[in-house]
Amino acid sequence: MLRRSILRTAALAAAAVVASAGWSAPASADEGELRIGLNNWAENVAVSNMWKILLEEKGYDVELISAGKSVIYDGVARKNLDIGLEVWMPTTDKPFYSKYEDRIALQDAWYRGTGLGLVVPAYVDEVDTIPELKANAEMFDEKIVGIDPGSALMGLTEDAIDAYGLEDFELVASSGPGMTSALKKAIRQDEPVVVTLWNPHWAFADFDLKYLKDPKNVYGQGENIHWMSHMDLKDENPKVVEWLNAWDMNDQQLGGLMAVINEVGDPAKGASQWIGNNRELVDSWMQ
Repeated sequence: MLRRSILRTAALAAAAVVASAGWSAPASADEGELRIGLNNWAENVAVSNMWKILLEEKGYDVELISAGKSVIYDGVARKNLDIGLEVWMPTTDKPFYSKYEDRIALQDAWYRGTGLGLVVPAYVDEVDTIPELKANAEMFDEKIVGIDPGSALMGLTEDAIDAYGLEDFELVASSGPGMTSALKKAIRQDEPVVVTLWNPHWAFADFDLKYLKDPKNVYGQGENIHWMSHMDLKDENPKVVEWLNAWDMNDQQLGGLMAVINEVGDPAKGASQWIGNNRELVDSWMQ
C-alpha cells in the first residue's frame, strides 16, 4: 500500500513538474532535435552525456532534460521527451513501465546483469544480511540513506523495511549524489552506514563495499537495463533507433566511463575524454 502511495505521489509530482517546466509536444517532428530525459543516477548521467556527444557528432541538436524517473516516463509517453536511457527490467521499473507500456516503446537492453539493494562498507563485520540490521539498528543511527523519493529503488526499500521488520529504521530520502556523499563521509571516518545502492556504479570501484544478503529476494535477481522512446521515434528517426539498439556495454566499459567522469568531475568533459579513448567501440554502434 505504501509503495502504491509513493507511485501515485510521484505521478502527481511528474504532472506538476511537466506543467511548470512548460513542456509541450512539438508541433511537428524535427529529426534534427532530440530531447533525452536524464535522471540523476551515476550510470545514467554517464551514458546520457555520452550519447549527447555522439548524436551531436551526427548533426543532431540534443538537449538533456534533468528529471526524476516518473517525470521521464510521463514525458516520453507524452512525446515531450524523445528518449529515456534507463529502464530496469523486469522488476525495478515494472511499476512505472506497467503504467505507460501502451504509450512508450521499450527498446533493446544495453547492459545486462544489474544488482541493487542495501549496501554497507566491507569493514562492517557485524552485518552481512538484511535481517541482521534489526538487531544492529543503533549502529547505523537507525537510518538507511536512500536516493530520490518516488524512485523504484526507494519503493523496493520500503518493501524491504516491511518484509524484514525494520520499522525502527528511517529511510532518508536524498539523491544519487547525496547518498554517495553520505557514503564517502562515513568511509572517511571509518563509521558504519547503510545505503541504497546499485550496480553498475562507480562506488564499487572506488570503495570496498558489500551487498547485504536478501533471503526474501525483495530486490529481485539481476536485471537488464533497456532504453525507451516514444512510439513514433522509429518512424521519425530510424537511424537513431538503429544506433541505440546496437549499443551494448559491459562492466569494464561502463565502469571505465563512470570512473573517468568521476575523476574529471565534469560529465560532458569526462564523456568526451572516454569517447576519444574508445572510438572503435562507439563507432561500432553507429555503422
